[in-house]
Amino acid sequence: MRLYSKKILYLIFFMVTVSCNAPGGNETTTLLIKTTLGDMKIKLYDSTPHHRDNFIQLVNSGFYNDISFHRIIKNFMIQAGAPLSKSGSFKNLPDTIKTYTIPAEFNKLNFHKKGALAAARQGNDVNPEMRSSGTQFYIVQGVKLTDDELNQAEQRINSNMKQYKFNNFLKETSDSLRRAGKSSTDAEIQEFASIKMFQFLTSYKDYKISEEQRNVYKTSGGTPRLDGTYTVFGEVIEGLDIIDKIAEVQTDSNDKPLNDVKIIKIQILKN
Repeated sequence: MRLYSKKILYLIFFMVTVSCNAPGGNETTTLLIKTTLGDMKIKLYDSTPHHRDNFIQLVNSGFYNDISFHRIIKNFMIQAGAPLSKSGSFKNLPDTIKTYTIPAEFNKLNFHKKGALAAARQGNDVNPEMRSSGTQFYIVQGVKLTDDELNQAEQRINSNMKQYKFNNFLKETSDSLRRAGKSSTDAEIQEFASIKMFQFLTSYKDYKISEEQRNVYKTSGGTPRLDGTYTVFGEVIEGLDIIDKIAEVQTDSNDKPLNDVKIIKIQILKN
């Protein structure tokens, strides 16, 4: 119990340090990710400032040095940022996908093309606000898609977006009633949230993948079904072939590489 408390205190200290020293500025930040299988250059989007500043602070702290790509799924993505995959002091931190999160920053212009840098997160059932993991990220490999497949992706995106909105209405209603000191049943909360949802749907326009994005998905590839529900906050601008190289490594039944693939270091090139 004492050891667990120390881990939580360590994590809280780490989170406070990050939040208190978050940088500002509007210039595009570029970084170099040096891995054991080659280097990738990435840029961070200014349209997702919380994710950008959080990532910069983690890089400056050395958090990602010597951390592993702990989850790799060919034709989908490569994922890193779990403290337990890192040797040294951070190895004893709790799983940050549950304990250290930041608000989602969805933007229709940021999409899951090949090379997209996005934040991992817990599933909707336990994370209805779709908050991002503070440390875990993935880089998209994906596949090239047809128009029919993109149409199906649009349907899934719209379904996910509506579920996201309804979950928010449920939370807002529950919080509002609690602050007002009113006790309500789950059925009553559902009813109030449903009224808000109906009002929302009267003006909701279905999400459409733009022609420009369709062309990218058809020629370069990606994973469009995640658009609008996972925060994309940057992209690989050099070294797309390194994504393919990492995605090719053999993995076990849990998508863990049989041979460790590590991030040696991430360094800021321009900020």
